[in-house]
Amino acid sequence: MNFNVNYFLSVFPQILPYLPVTLFIAVVSILFAMVLGLAIALLRNNKIIIVDAIFSLFISLFRGIPSVVLLFIIYYGLPQIFPVLKHMGATTAAIICFSLKYSAYLAEIFRAGLASVDPGQKEAGLTSGLSTIQVYRNIILPQALVNALPNTGNMFISLLKDSSVAFFVGVQELLAAGKMLTASSFLYFETYLAVGIVYWLTVVAYSWIQKQLERKLSKPYYR
Repeated sequence: MNFNVNYFLSVFPQILPYLPVTLFIAVVSILFAMVLGLAIALLRNNKIIIVDAIFSLFISLFRGIPSVVLLFIIYYGLPQIFPVLKHMGATTAAIICFSLKYSAYLAEIFRAGLASVDPGQKEAGLTSGLSTIQVYRNIILPQALVNALPNTGNMFISLLKDSSVAFFVGVQELLAAGKMLTASSFLYFETYLAVGIVYWLTVVAYSWIQKQLERKLSKPYYR
C-alpha cells in the first residue's frame, strides 16, 4: 500500500480555508429554504384546492430534479432566457438552487409538524380571544417547529453534503480545493479522503449541536 501520510496531513491546512464557503452556502440556503418551506406549509394548511395543487407540483418538481441538473438550469439556462441574470454569480446560483430544492422537502416536514399539534389548541386559542395570527405565532408554530427540528436538522446535513455540487459551476469550496490539489499532486486517494474527513467532522460537530438543542427544547415548560 502506497499511502503518502505526509501529503495526506498537509492537505488539511490547504483545504480548511475553503470550509467557510461551504458553510456559507449551506447556512444561507437552509435559512431561505426554511422561510419558503414554512410559508408553503402554512398556505397548504388552509386547504385551498388550487393553492394546494400548485404547491404540490412545486414540491414534486424540485424534489424530483437532481441538484446538479437544477443548478445547471439556474446558472447556465436561466440567463439565456432572462438576460438580466447573465451576471449572476455561481455562489448565488448555488444558493438559489439549494433554497428551492430543500424548501420542497422542508415544506412537507413543516406541514407534518403543524399536523402534529392538537387542533383543539387552535380552537381554544380562538375562543379565548386570540386572532388566528396570534394563535399560530404563540401556540401552534412554537410546537410545530420543535417537532420538526430533528428532520430539519437532517435536511441541513444533506444540504451541507449536497453543496459540493456547487463545484461544477466554479464555486471555490471544499471539493474544488481538493480537485485543485489533485491537479498537481495526482494523489487522489489521500486528497479526497482528507476532503471527506472534513465533511464528516463538520457533520459530527453540527449533529452534536443539534442534539444539545433538541435536548434543551424538549425540557418541560421550556421558554
